[in-house]
Amino acid sequence: MGLWRVFYADWQMECCGTPFSVGDEVTWPLLLDEGGESLGGGWSGLLGSITAPVETVREDGAEIRVLRADDGLVAALHADPEDRPEGEGEGEGDGAGARARAGAGAGADTWTGPGGRGAGPGTGRRVTVSGLLTVERHGARWPETTGTVRTIHLVHQDFAEIAPGSLTREPLPASRSLEAVDRSPKWFGEGRAGVLTELYVPGPRT
Repeated sequence: MGLWRVFYADWQMECCGTPFSVGDEVTWPLLLDEGGESLGGGWSGLLGSITAPVETVREDGAEIRVLRADDGLVAALHADPEDRPEGEGEGEGDGAGARARAGAGAGADTWTGPGGRGAGPGTGRRVTVSGLLTVERHGARWPETTGTVRTIHLVHQDFAEIAPGSLTREPLPASRSLEAVDRSPKWFGEGRAGVLTELYVPGPRT
C-alpha cells in the first residue's frame, strides 16, 4: 500500500477527464514526470520516488517503459532509462532530469531520464527514479492505477508573456499556491492550473 501525490493538469481534465471528489475511487493512466518539470518545475518536497523493475508494454505498435511498484501503482516513463555513474549530477536542481537515489532500493540501478548516457537497463532491471506523477490521457495507452483520493488541492499559478505582446506565456513556479478543496472542477479558468491529489493505492489487484 502507498500514498502518492498525483498532479492532474487543467487541460487534461477539461479535454477528457471526469471530476472526482475526496473519497472517490479512481482509475488513472499515470506518467512519471522525471525531475518534476511540469509547470516550470519547483515541486521540491512534493516529488515521489519509485523503485521497481522496468517493464515494457506494447500497445498499438508502440513500446512504452513502465514501472510497476509493489503496491500496485503503475507509471509510464517519458523515455527509456539510461545508466548514470553513481554520484554524477548530484546537487543539480529540479530541472536536471530524473534522480536515482543510490541505495534507495536493494539492487536498484542509478540512472537519469532524458540527457543521460548509456544504453539503459533492459526489461526486468530494477531501478529507482523520482519525479512528479501526472495523469496522462493522450497518446498510447498503458496499464492504469486504481486508488482512493485522500486529498485534493487546487493549484493556483500565474503565467507571464515571454515578450511584450507575445501569445506565448511561461509558467511562474514562484507564484504557485495550493488550496484545499473537496472536489476537482471540470473547468478551471485563469490562474488555476489543475489539481494536486493524494492517491491511496491499497495494493495490487488480483
